[in-house]
Amino acid sequence: MKFSISSSELLKQLQIASGAIGSNPVLPILEDFLFKVENKQLTIAATDLETSITTTIEVLADDDFSVAVPAKILIDTLKALPQQPITLSVNTSNWGIEITSSYGKYKLAGENGEDFPNIPEADTVETVKLNSQYLLDAINNTVFATSSDELRPAMTGVYFQVDMNKLTCVATDAHKLVRYVTHQMAGEVSTTFIVPKKALNLLKNALPANDGVTISFNKANAFFTFGGMSLVCRLIDARYPDYNAVIPIDNPNLMNVNRSDFQNSLKRIAIYANKTTNQVVLDITDKSLTVSAQDLDFSNEATEQMACNYTGTPMKIAFNARFLAEMLGVLDSDEVKMEFSSPSRAGIITPVEETNVNREILMLVMPVMLNN
Repeated sequence: MKFSISSSELLKQLQIASGAIGSNPVLPILEDFLFKVENKQLTIAATDLETSITTTIEVLADDDFSVAVPAKILIDTLKALPQQPITLSVNTSNWGIEITSSYGKYKLAGENGEDFPNIPEADTVETVKLNSQYLLDAINNTVFATSSDELRPAMTGVYFQVDMNKLTCVATDAHKLVRYVTHQMAGEVSTTFIVPKKALNLLKNALPANDGVTISFNKANAFFTFGGMSLVCRLIDARYPDYNAVIPIDNPNLMNVNRSDFQNSLKRIAIYANKTTNQVVLDITDKSLTVSAQDLDFSNEATEQMACNYTGTPMKIAFNARFLAEMLGVLDSDEVKMEFSSPSRAGIITPVEETNVNREILMLVMPVMLNN
């Protein structure tokens, strides 16, 4: 049993699917791709039992069959070959695999495809549709703010709040929070679920630039389908914190500042900050913003001043420079607005001019205690 395909086309599909393969699989077969040939279509699947990717491409095949193929050796072989047609033959008596190229033959040991774990099917699901551009935008603007703390599993993913045509995505690690809202969704569903960070990072690499995405979900899994590809992930079964409670409502102090100038200043000043706290101090007055940091252990100190528009009482507030620079780096507007109520309450960052009218982004960063 065999099929033929372009080596570069196969490699492209395998590289996307390989993201689902875990670094320390619990079963040896999870280090493999499942190749399933049906009606001259090759379906490639990879899974770590939490996240699965399947992709389908057309091939020249003589029969229907399935086989588990070792992922690493196959990808390494295809990377080393120039683009050309290759033939993959399978001996179903011992699951031996032979790859034939214009250069020669390569033999490797496969496994019975029937032993590969079943990929969850989209049954009893609710479905919504969205342009991939908005899903990509939502992922890019939120996934960086998720937590790595396994003791708080809800925060290790992005919270999806689906309300008819409105999608709200929220991520927080208790130090920073991002809320992304778009009304560009098509659906008749109102629900919430938490998608793990790994699945979203894989989606970010696999999603086409401007295409339709179907998102289906039930209590256990979410299914993202686009083009000839599908990503399935197990949802995080936890209660998401009430994020609205931490967003300050009354913020009388408002500052507008050039985003890239502010971000670059933070990066320079952070070099001189204490390496444990990364604390930078913002001293804001009517027309000027002073950014400073010091590390008393090494007698390091730095100060920069820049122009800003500020309304409110003069204020001195400290933040973690890394968090602040990271958030500014995700936004794409020329100017940002920061809102403050007091030095001990969270600061809110929003774009002054939203480049995309079909979305709303709000970022929140917790202050750090000012050093005396």
